[in-house]
Amino acid sequence: MNKTLDSMFGGDIKVVQDATGYRFSIDSIILAYHVRPKPADVILDLGTGCGIIPLILGYREWDAHIIGVEIQSDLAEMAAGNARLNNMEDRITIHHRDLRDLKPILSPESVDLVCTNPPYRKAGSGRVNPDIQRAIARHELKANLHDILQAGLFVLKKKGQIVVIYPADRLTDLLCGMREHGLEPKLLRPVHSYADSEAKLIIVMGKKAGRPGMKIDHPLTVYNKDGSYTGEMEAMLE
Repeated sequence: MNKTLDSMFGGDIKVVQDATGYRFSIDSIILAYHVRPKPADVILDLGTGCGIIPLILGYREWDAHIIGVEIQSDLAEMAAGNARLNNMEDRITIHHRDLRDLKPILSPESVDLVCTNPPYRKAGSGRVNPDIQRAIARHELKANLHDILQAGLFVLKKKGQIVVIYPADRLTDLLCGMREHGLEPKLLRPVHSYADSEAKLIIVMGKKAGRPGMKIDHPLTVYNKDGSYTGEMEAMLE
């Protein structure tokens, strides 16, 4: 499969991706921006793809250790290669692993912060992309929301955080699922393409064994009317 070499942050980060298969989107950049670890935190990215979120976090957080888990072997290999390409292999660890079986690689309550950009579509809903990489990334073919939240519950320390980006039309599924798994929703931020459009995505931060009570943050708007990025989006890419 043909590869491309892309860059971010003025060329400080380089990312190898498949030219026609799965490629990271603006969703991953938005998610990484909302992951706010404390010094020396252990961070787990569930479904890491090409490793873009660990790369962004590794660039921003020099004293954090970031773990990426990816079920697709070719993507896991690519993510590990991207960590080496950016000289971050001492701080980024990539595992080719099913997130439904993390016990062999992670102990219970060993992670401070979990982030995930999970498959958005339920299995059997909508057209499934013929490209298997994209299909697994977008549809719940290998893991569903329950599996992801269960994995978060298993690895997170008490009061540890989980940050999820998800479609706005599945907000109820996410909030109910988080509470059912003991990951209390604490902060919600809607994401709008334009200031006058409805929210397409939501970012939710939850806390393991947290007390009830959720704040609603101001909306994130991605584009100005002329199609350029807003100031906040530009800041994410600097």
